Amino acid sequence: LDQIGAHAPSAPDCEDGLRVGGDWVHLRMCRACGRVGCCGSSPSKYASAHSADSDHVVISSFEPGEDWWCYRDEIVFTVRDLPSCSHP
Repeated sequence: LDQIGAHAPSAPDCEDGLRVGGDWVHLRMCRACGRVGCCGSSPSKYASAHSADSDHVVISSFEPGEDWWCYRDEIVFTVRDLPSCSHP
């Protein structure tokens, strides 16, 4: 939980997917740095790749009304004191 910060989203959609013209299913936002990536059901799984490369393990969904996730502990949770973010 010490990685969690109140960062602004890095992009309105999957940052890497936008760069390469890829597709995605759902979006996730890294709560350690704000990077927006696509979920594990998406073809390129950029959010989990970012977590593995950076050791940033806490994400929140970038979809309205969805929860947070910890890759290391594989748990779903929420943090009431920080705002949820979602794409436009």
